[in-house]
Amino acid sequence: MKCNTYGQERAEVEMNGINTIVREATRHDTDDIVRFQQEMALETEGKVLDEVTLKNGIIAIFNSSEKGFYLVAEVDDHLVGSLLITYEWSDWRNATFWWIQSVFVDVNWRRKGVYRSMHDYLLRIAECRVDICGIRLYVERANKIAQQTYKDLGMAKSHYDLYETELKSH
Repeated sequence: MKCNTYGQERAEVEMNGINTIVREATRHDTDDIVRFQQEMALETEGKVLDEVTLKNGIIAIFNSSEKGFYLVAEVDDHLVGSLLITYEWSDWRNATFWWIQSVFVDVNWRRKGVYRSMHDYLLRIAECRVDICGIRLYVERANKIAQQTYKDLGMAKSHYDLYETELKSH
């Protein structure tokens, strides 16, 4: 694979007759990302997120590249999707996994290639970097549509199960 997209600030993708621009998010995208995350939390987990906390969490990403970065997809100058990349260091590989989190595609744009455009863009960049050893994500067990999308994109179910302890103060 040629790495001519490495370092590219944006990519234009035509899929299903739709011209989608995928790019790294900027601070100007904060309000849209806040709205996306509020909609996703309500849709997937029935949670209402505190807007101030959420907005501060999103701004923290823009304030510290060590935390991660957002990608956004836009069609006709309107954001229609976003995802967050965070990092996991692997001492076994001496490299970093990128974790896809907070995936959201506007309900009117689902099943039209928006997520695929963001995923393909991310994959092209990751494949051109020697410090990235893989891409991971987690998905709700009941979200069969998302699971099928990830399988269709060549992702495989990991042999790991996810466990967590959620602290009440967060």
